[in-house]
Amino acid sequence: MNSRIGCISLALATCVASGMAAQAADLTMFHSWSNESEISALNVFVNALKAKGHTIKELAVPHEQSGAGGPIVALVVAGTPPNIFLTGNIDVYRDIRDRGMGQTVGEQFDKIGATNHFPLAVQEAIKIDGEVRKIPSGIHIDGMLYYNMKVAKAAGVDPTAWKSVDEMFADMEKVKAAGYNFMAMGGNTFQAGYLFHALMAGVAGPEVYNRFYRVDAGGKPDATVFEEKGLRDAIETFRRITAQADEGWVNRQWNESTNTVISGKTLMHFHGDWMKGQWKASKKVLGEDFGCLNLPGTKALAVTVDSMGVLGGDTVSPEQLAAEMEMASIAVDPANNAEFAALKGSTPVRTDAPSDKLDACNKLVLDSLAKDGFWVLNPFYISDSDWINSVWNTMFTFQGDAAMTTDDAVAMLKEEYESIFK
Repeated sequence: MNSRIGCISLALATCVASGMAAQAADLTMFHSWSNESEISALNVFVNALKAKGHTIKELAVPHEQSGAGGPIVALVVAGTPPNIFLTGNIDVYRDIRDRGMGQTVGEQFDKIGATNHFPLAVQEAIKIDGEVRKIPSGIHIDGMLYYNMKVAKAAGVDPTAWKSVDEMFADMEKVKAAGYNFMAMGGNTFQAGYLFHALMAGVAGPEVYNRFYRVDAGGKPDATVFEEKGLRDAIETFRRITAQADEGWVNRQWNESTNTVISGKTLMHFHGDWMKGQWKASKKVLGEDFGCLNLPGTKALAVTVDSMGVLGGDTVSPEQLAAEMEMASIAVDPANNAEFAALKGSTPVRTDAPSDKLDACNKLVLDSLAKDGFWVLNPFYISDSDWINSVWNTMFTFQGDAAMTTDDAVAMLKEEYESIFK
């Protein structure tokens, strides 16, 4: 496989040197992005590849239907695998690799001088069993607070002064008395799952988080974690946050939840920092209309690195593989990546990205990731898909049933664990 890439790279270099364009290829791309900020960002890469003469057919499904990347595997099994697929799920990459259709991209990054400019969190997130198989596109923190500065002022609160979750909730009644919702809330398993693992990182801390999610050599997380106080603390904080849901929370998507903050109905939203894309798409200005901060007193941040995989193997023509490698180079180009991040609301994956594209929220992310032991990887990079989905379903059930106690939630998680890893 590597020698094949080398031959293609040599052919491309020869074409460039002689002023000729590489042969155009037809590609398919699978993704589950749909809102304005996501599509605008993705088009930075898609349009750049099309400008090189290639064509891309997009296969898009709603985020909730994409689950843990199941549709990608279904397409592979059906004999119609996408050339480019957007997912971070380690199980998808392993499945495709084990079918002889995987493709490494680390050699391409080394060749173009990108690897050493990736932050450590990115370098770790894009590996599958030690091999670089993901093309990173943007860094996200899975749980940050984005708040409406005008609502905060009207309610007489200062989110930047909060030093703990307790201090944050101490201002809740003041916000409500001023006529605003305290926290935005949506209603599906994705939002419940991301909220919970962000709280596992921030409240329980990295050691408990990794025991809960990371699979050991036997392919399972550490079952003793169910006795940890940190797990209970995370569940109880989850309850405090989800208890702020207004009457319209059921089936509300994350961007609609964020829009309740943007429109001035709600003080803040604790969710992934891709929220920033919504604020910018609404022509709001950071530092005037909105601000961002880590959860007060957070112990660690859960990190998502938006990524793409590409197809290899006998079903991929040399022209297609060359075009896939071009996409890899386009995505991690400093200028392209900075433009993508500005639209998506993410942080660039390269430390040498143009600084004029970095805002205060980007700098908060980069400063946070520079701290030792202050970040953990998204569960989809370190865990088991069935376990993650069970956690999502458990916590969404807990969110919707006020009668469930912390003991009930722990018991349900243990039951799911025993069912999966028996």
